[in-house]
Amino acid sequence: MVFPQQFCPGFLWGVSTAAHQVEGSNHNNQWSDWESAGRIRSGDRCGQACDWWNNAERDFDLAQEMGLNALRLSVEWSRLEPQRDHWDSAAFGRYRTMLSALRQRNIQPMVCLHHFTHPRWFEQEGFFLAPDAADRFELFTRRVVKELGDLCQHWGNVQRAECLRGPGIRSWGIPAWSEGRNRHRRARGQPDGGMSWSRFSCNS
Repeated sequence: MVFPQQFCPGFLWGVSTAAHQVEGSNHNNQWSDWESAGRIRSGDRCGQACDWWNNAERDFDLAQEMGLNALRLSVEWSRLEPQRDHWDSAAFGRYRTMLSALRQRNIQPMVCLHHFTHPRWFEQEGFFLAPDAADRFELFTRRVVKELGDLCQHWGNVQRAECLRGPGIRSWGIPAWSEGRNRHRRARGQPDGGMSWSRFSCNS
């Protein structure tokens, strides 16, 4: 199927996914811990999701059949750096395979670096309020771009950055982020609360 609409040259028309929602078997991030603790009202868990980690190419074929020329995906930080300063070369290899498969289908990949999930160790160290959080995220970003940059021209840093704030967590139903944030605040003798934009800012 090809859409009959004619777009201007260079216009990207595509679809979007998020790693934790589609890959399956992401058991090392803060959302997985939230699910395992039974804190999802419906009792649902991501589990195997769509098993994208093994079968993403099936959806790439569908995107190609639809006449799409772009696909945005996120990389799962907890796969790539499952422990602080420990990098998983096999995970990087799988993402390279995905991006290459998109390019082979004339679909431009777009990569988001943080789509609502991060490693358990990052959460336990204080989330984005930890003193070295910005440095850690920069290190992660530089490593991802080094490993995947030759296959991708379009990047996003943090999905829906407003959800990092307390009101965003309440409004959008992302309670898992509150744990590390409030743990860090309590350690400093501060009450639980939201995050100020002056402490962390980015583009979404």
